[in-house]
Amino acid sequence: MSSRVFLFVLGSSRSSGNTEILARKAAEQLPGDVRQRWLHLADHPLPDFEDLRHDSDHVRPTGDNVELLLDATLEATDIVIASPLYWYSVSAHTKRYLDHWSGWLRMSGLDFRARMAGRTLWGVTALAEEEQEVADPLIGTLNNSAAYLGMRFGGVLLGNGSKPGDVLNDEKALARAKTFFAQEPPLARYPHEAA
Repeated sequence: MSSRVFLFVLGSSRSSGNTEILARKAAEQLPGDVRQRWLHLADHPLPDFEDLRHDSDHVRPTGDNVELLLDATLEATDIVIASPLYWYSVSAHTKRYLDHWSGWLRMSGLDFRARMAGRTLWGVTALAEEEQEVADPLIGTLNNSAAYLGMRFGGVLLGNGSKPGDVLNDEKALARAKTFFAQEPPLARYPHEAA
């Protein structure tokens, strides 16, 4: 792929929340020739993931939200998981999306793992805590998912906010948003590999 395509996967249960606001602030800094696609998972609900890896062959989905998200994921050079911090991890919508990656790994002829290798996974989240360490489980989920697939990991842009719009008062997060996507992300490593 010669040009970059950013897929923003919005995992909040509401639109225009703090996480989405922060993601949009970071996206404003992307060069004009970078294509952006924004998909709100609440608008494209996925069925619960059913683990059939030992029971049957997985076939490519057609004509539903699973196909839409699969195609958007495969088209992207950069995937941005924009999920609020819900109970110290990603939202249920986001987790369901990531669970479907397991099925995509097993689809005959898709080569999902090989196609994802080398692409970049990013995260954006808003949390209602001042102590950013509470987001470590969310960061670990994204980092380890990227490591498993041989992807690069750009880290997670953290912002503070509870009520809608609060993140606009987080001057440090807004400053980080200006350069967040400008970095060259390293290949993701599991914590035991990085040590």
